[in-house]
Amino acid sequence: MNHLGKTKTISICFLLVFCVTVPLAAVGQQVNDSVTSLSLRQCINYALQHQPALQQSMIRTEITKASNAISQSGWYPQVGLTANLNHYLQRPTALSNINGVETPIQTSVVNTSTPGIGVTQNIFNPSLIYATRLAPLNTKAAQQSVDSSKIDLVANVSITFYGLLLTLQQIDVLKEDTARLGESMRTAYHQYVGGIVDETDYEQAQITLNTSLGQLVQAIENVRPQYAALKQFMGYPQEQQFNVTYDSTAMLKDIDIDISEPLQYEKRIELKQLTVQKAMQHELTRYYEKTAIFPSLSAFFNYNAAFQNNNFDKLYNAAYPNSMIGLTLSLPLFTGFNRIQNAHRSRLQEQVLDWSETNLRSTIYSQYATALASYKSNVYNMRQLKENVALAKRVYFVVDLQYKQGIVPYLNVITAESNLRTSQLTYLNALFQTLSSKIDWQKAMGDITY
Repeated sequence: MNHLGKTKTISICFLLVFCVTVPLAAVGQQVNDSVTSLSLRQCINYALQHQPALQQSMIRTEITKASNAISQSGWYPQVGLTANLNHYLQRPTALSNINGVETPIQTSVVNTSTPGIGVTQNIFNPSLIYATRLAPLNTKAAQQSVDSSKIDLVANVSITFYGLLLTLQQIDVLKEDTARLGESMRTAYHQYVGGIVDETDYEQAQITLNTSLGQLVQAIENVRPQYAALKQFMGYPQEQQFNVTYDSTAMLKDIDIDISEPLQYEKRIELKQLTVQKAMQHELTRYYEKTAIFPSLSAFFNYNAAFQNNNFDKLYNAAYPNSMIGLTLSLPLFTGFNRIQNAHRSRLQEQVLDWSETNLRSTIYSQYATALASYKSNVYNMRQLKENVALAKRVYFVVDLQYKQGIVPYLNVITAESNLRTSQLTYLNALFQTLSSKIDWQKAMGDITY
């Protein structure tokens, strides 16, 4: 390959680096002032207001309240109107004893109409008493479902946000890497032209640069689906754009947690939900064992305005009203052991929930132990890798200087640069793992706030 061909190759490589790296400034951060910039807290707040699944959960709370009102509506007076209009084609006949002779006599009139109003008021009703006791538990369970959705949402948004930041940081590392490799390749070329080194140094530099460019393009493409995933968790319109902002110093400070804090099972939303579920099941057992044995008592009032006439056009000329008040008592005496078996089944279901609590506590502790161990190991690993980055930068600086002075071969430069890139990317992965394990620990402890 002649010098002119090599010069064109270098120009093309630098043009490629420029085309790939310059637009990256607009990826994710502080370039276009017209695009909204959101921090993690802002992303979470937006998600709490717009995430579809969470909004559905909140609507279900209102549905539960409406259902409670429906189940307790029987305590209010029940008022109903009735009306009928009858015309006999053949009037009914009754036998009457007239002078010792059974004589058929037509009864009633041809046309009758009876509008009426009826009012019923429950005084004591076992089913309504059970519904009244259950209503606040239903509301509490619905609210806990919303709280559970919020906890999961905060965790998912946080982890996705950190994953996006990881990719953006990787892009910055790879941008620096391609810039270093571009400079290194140009140095190798000039030394080759000057007869200091042979052609292989320049070719090795170009191979390494091409590899780094491939990784950079791949990282750029990974940004788009990660933004899409974050928007999905937030309920953010996919067609709109926003940048993510963060304070790296504050983020590193937030990594530290108090690992001496004891595990408090009662803070976990799952245990709170199970406690309410057990209370609801206990109310059902109480209903079958104690409440359902009582009778139902209700009062009623009926008023009927009876209209009767053989001539239809005179039907509503006169009314013959009647009204009545009274009490209704209902007490099932035998239902085929239905109540007894229902009570037995409900007690068994309470035992199932007791065992569920035992299993849940064991699961919570396992999650806590796993999250704590993962966090501690990730923190240690992150700190060691951060030290490796500083060492790798120092080694690369020295080796690159030695190569320019002709002391070491170019292979040393490639190795040092590769170690630097690897240490930087590995550190970023460790940082992401640490942040993710912190979220897992907070979730296991029941400490996620929203």
